[in-house]
Amino acid sequence: MDFDGLEDTLAGGWRQFISNGEGPITKNDNAFELCSEFIENGDEFFKIVSKYDDILSDVFQRPNYKAGDTLKLVLPFLRACGVTDSNMLEFSRKNILTVPGAKKTMRFVQEFMTPFIVATSYEHYITAVCDAIGFPLENTYCTALDMDSVKMDPSEGDILKKYAHEISRMSLMHIPEGAKTIEDFSRQDQETIRRLDAIFWEELTDMSTYQFVLEVNPVGGEEKASAVLDIRRRTGIGLEDTMYVGDSITDVQAFQLVREGGGLSVSFNGNEYALREAEVAVISDNTVVTSVLAETFHKAGMEGINNLVDDWSMSSLKRAGVANEYLLKEFEKVFPHNLPTVARVTPKNMKSLVRQSMALRRSVRGEVVGTLG
Repeated sequence: MDFDGLEDTLAGGWRQFISNGEGPITKNDNAFELCSEFIENGDEFFKIVSKYDDILSDVFQRPNYKAGDTLKLVLPFLRACGVTDSNMLEFSRKNILTVPGAKKTMRFVQEFMTPFIVATSYEHYITAVCDAIGFPLENTYCTALDMDSVKMDPSEGDILKKYAHEISRMSLMHIPEGAKTIEDFSRQDQETIRRLDAIFWEELTDMSTYQFVLEVNPVGGEEKASAVLDIRRRTGIGLEDTMYVGDSITDVQAFQLVREGGGLSVSFNGNEYALREAEVAVISDNTVVTSVLAETFHKAGMEGINNLVDDWSMSSLKRAGVANEYLLKEFEKVFPHNLPTVARVTPKNMKSLVRQSMALRRSVRGEVVGTLG
């Protein structure tokens, strides 16, 4: 995205709010849904490729590979099934599902903080999301893609469809705790991993659609951290005054960067990868909690956040005096009886938070999407 003149167009204050898109704002996994819609057995196909992505990025830490590169690995197969840029944009517009409260939260934070979305998602989807929630597209980072730029021979499409069929019939790999090498996996999973290695890094390389794998650069992992640094450079707002909300393996490096810089890293219904690196865990079916934390951080910084989280209760929230009256009423309306879980992440409560967060994650986003990395 073009950020020239950004300082003149933003009305935010001296702290900034950065959020992932899918998870903290929307329920979708757009790439999974595109595969499910356009590729035969595309849901199973995507689950295999997504788990393979987790293994390459988190377990093997493959050179020049990062979390979220799933989004480039699936592109040749989507193109083989006739997917175009207009297909992707139209499908995205029709299928956006926002997390309850997200539209209000994203409007609310724009009133007093400099807001950004940093997402691994394709630009077609982020364009649709910005239109749906009234968020400025120029304040986003996402995966640039020109789907129509690659021309493909029909015979290549047939070959790719056969590969997609083969992948969709593979058994989903299981990552053993503490795994570091392929030998740590079961024999069957070793065979699956080696077959996927052969497909993606040997057999597809001469195809015209392999251009996607070579040239598309998904905004995940280190790219999200780089986006945060670019935002800091352009706004002049330091990491200590940055709130970052994420939920997945693609947010890990951004979480680490913001936390080490003294800012606030929040896992919103995050998976185990996100919770390992976040400072605060939010487990909630409504983003009004994000609004409360954003205003607290804006007014009182990390000290105010720590005081609130360590004594998380309605009485403490009122006593702290950092949330405005309207927001408190909205919060009580959404949660009239039991407050959502908000806790500092520690080694002691990690496993419990992962269980709770994954359960609500699956409830909010659906069983399949909720289990993706």
